[in-house]
Amino acid sequence: MMALVLVASTTAFAGDSDDLKAIKKAKTYAEAAQLLKTAQLANNEEKAAAYNKLVDLAMDIVAQETGTMAQNQAAAQLGKGKMEPVDSIGLCDAICNAIDAAVECNKYDQLPNEKRKVKPLFDKKNAERIWPVRFNLVNLAIDLASTRGHDIELKYWGKWLDSYTDPLFAEQDHESDKANIGQIAYWAGRYAYDAKNNDLANKYLDIAMTDPAQKKEALNFKLFIHRSNMSTKADSLQFIETLKGLYAQDPENDMVLGLLFEAYDGMKDKAAQNALLDNHLAKFPNSWSALANKGMMAVSDNNIAEAVDWFRKAATANPNEPVVQSSLGTCLSALAGATEDAVKRKELYGEAIQALDKAKELDPDKVQVNWGYNRYQAYYGLYGEEDARTKAAQNDMR
Repeated sequence: MMALVLVASTTAFAGDSDDLKAIKKAKTYAEAAQLLKTAQLANNEEKAAAYNKLVDLAMDIVAQETGTMAQNQAAAQLGKGKMEPVDSIGLCDAICNAIDAAVECNKYDQLPNEKRKVKPLFDKKNAERIWPVRFNLVNLAIDLASTRGHDIELKYWGKWLDSYTDPLFAEQDHESDKANIGQIAYWAGRYAYDAKNNDLANKYLDIAMTDPAQKKEALNFKLFIHRSNMSTKADSLQFIETLKGLYAQDPENDMVLGLLFEAYDGMKDKAAQNALLDNHLAKFPNSWSALANKGMMAVSDNNIAEAVDWFRKAATANPNEPVVQSSLGTCLSALAGATEDAVKRKELYGEAIQALDKAKELDPDKVQVNWGYNRYQAYYGLYGEEDARTKAAQNDMR
């Protein structure tokens, strides 16, 4: 019995393993990280403790560099004292290391111990000491990028974003980050794309889309990535599925609707196009994008009269869209040219000119649509070749 008690006592009060003791004695982050690579740690508690030691050592570097920054700021404000060099790269790397080690520590810290109980020891402390220094990753990366390129921003902004969404920091105050999260996530996504890491780019663009101010731009670039990587029919089908998912999330997004319509057009699936637009208009009868696309389908079927009806509705729903106005004017002009009734022809040309003049007003530099030739044709049809108004419209073609 005494022997059994002795064995039990020895097990219950066993100390740290030799490998954990060695890690805890390490003086530098690099030394501890190297020891951890080959360590044979006894259980989840030891693994959590080992990674927590890495956090301690990384935060020692952070404290040293931020302390120097604070001293320099005080010296600048007081106008006296020596300015000491700050290792910006070392500081940012140390913050990144602290975040990585803390997240890994938390993974084991949240697992049951040998008594099958979850009793985290390090999560709150690590979250509270790392969260306030993360902003250095944003500010210093901007300065460093001028000499080291956008890869440095991708590295440090990416880690800032990763920590923003990590459960370890869920209880920290995210309000101060919200003002910048969309813009930083968007540019991190673009830099990830430049680095040919589309998975990472999409991850950061998804974060950017949570910011209403950045959502449209982020979605545009996300869709650009998808489209630029299409080379097979399977890619096209996958892109359609992506668009269908985005449309389900945000059915009133005209851009997504338009891209899905185009994607079906690329697959020559007219039935899917019609079903998409008809279902959309049943829910949103004033959707100018859906109305305009119905007009385009009528044009492709050489049904100009029907196209005019759809473009009129689209122009009523959104009178400030130059492509719609130009399409309406072009179709009206074509319809006028095919009309034998002189009174009706004059009326149609007049309406066409109104629409094409509106297109010119909205897009004077022809950035979105080249209205020049069709507008000239409408003026020619109504006023004749020698009229000063027709000649002016001809000059606008240049």
